[in-house]
Amino acid sequence: MTHQGRPGPVPRAVEPRALWRAFAASLSGTALEWYDFAVYSAASALVLGQLFFPSDSQLAGTMAAFSTYAVGYVARPLGGFVFGRLGDQIGRKKVLVSTLVLIGVATFLIGVLPTHDDIGPTAAVLLVLLRFAQGVGVGGEWGGAVLLSSEFGDPRRRGFFASAAQVGPPAGNLMANGVLALLGVLLTEEQFLSWGWRLAFLLSGVLVLFGLWIRARLEETPVFKALEESGQRPAAPIREVFTRQTRGLTAAVLSRMAPDVVYALFTVFVLTYATQELGYSSGAALGAVLIGSSLQVVLIPLAGALSDRINRRLLYGIAAAGAAVWPFVFFPAIGAGGYAVLVLGIIVGLVFHSFMYGPQAAFVSEQFQPELRSTGSSLAYTLGGVIGGAVAPLLFTFLLAQFASWVPLACYILVTGAVTLTGLALGRDPDPEREAAVPIAASGTPAGTAP
Repeated sequence: MTHQGRPGPVPRAVEPRALWRAFAASLSGTALEWYDFAVYSAASALVLGQLFFPSDSQLAGTMAAFSTYAVGYVARPLGGFVFGRLGDQIGRKKVLVSTLVLIGVATFLIGVLPTHDDIGPTAAVLLVLLRFAQGVGVGGEWGGAVLLSSEFGDPRRRGFFASAAQVGPPAGNLMANGVLALLGVLLTEEQFLSWGWRLAFLLSGVLVLFGLWIRARLEETPVFKALEESGQRPAAPIREVFTRQTRGLTAAVLSRMAPDVVYALFTVFVLTYATQELGYSSGAALGAVLIGSSLQVVLIPLAGALSDRINRRLLYGIAAAGAAVWPFVFFPAIGAGGYAVLVLGIIVGLVFHSFMYGPQAAFVSEQFQPELRSTGSSLAYTLGGVIGGAVAPLLFTFLLAQFASWVPLACYILVTGAVTLTGLALGRDPDPEREAAVPIAASGTPAGTAP
């Protein structure tokens, strides 16, 4: 723990090449992990319900598959507790290598898992366990990936460099949906259902090896090196976050609500809605999500960079307000319009998401002191995910079945937008000019950030 009056660590200057290498490692590694996570999410909406949770009711099978989707979110706090703590104690790089291996192995094993027809209910149990392992890996990944790029960069450009980890979900979703869409075109429905879906999971093994090669070549971040040399690594980071950083943790957790729920709507549940309610084919629904996700790869770092020029909380808040009201336009429009309207509606929804998600990484990490950033950021990310994204597809499916109307779904989004705006109001703005001059103050508190 940091002591008052003790000389603070000062990170060494970073070469531009090392900075961009860290940016690439954060983006690519997170994209690979989110490919693994997203390929399950898409498959749960399309085939896993039939293969692992057979039922006479299509709705029951889909909800069972989405239940295992939720398990991935529920497992994240464990990853946040374990790997976030280790990130503040042994370093960001070692943690990121471990999380990549964990999620890659779990995803590969899903690809070879026997179905219900082969081994009965045991198949569903094994699927849930592997999904849990995926969630633990993703829960430990985010905090370290954000710090990996942002702690190499200028604090005045933290929004842009921290957004490298934020590009991972849409890039991973893009790869996952692209692979599944390609398989859907090349294979018949019977072939895809029988064995084709497995190829998307097995591809994870190759991608993980590529990610490990990139991350193994990295050095530890300058900020962690400075903390290590000064002896300012915390002894009990989880306890210190909950006792010393309560306001920051609350603000960060609440700010996560709308982005997670909006993302679940426009990349996961929309597949079910488009196929089962609107009558589109699986390939058409995946194609619409693919187009929206491809634009996010550009929009998210753009939003992160823009948040370095204007107030980060203001930009985030405007996007949250827009996302909160968009479903009231989206659902009536796609019900009355054609496929082009569906594509446009998804794009607009993901634009709002991008302008929340781009600034989010910097906003969350800025709520915590440097020696607690890995733990605090990981806890905020995972706890917010449990109460936001974890239950969203289940609630969407339940509400639609219960009321046979899109209105309760839109109201749910509206509530999450209000929660996110509350979190942003509680949050603090950094002082990047002072932080750039003296990256870590004598007390171990980043300049411009209240303890």
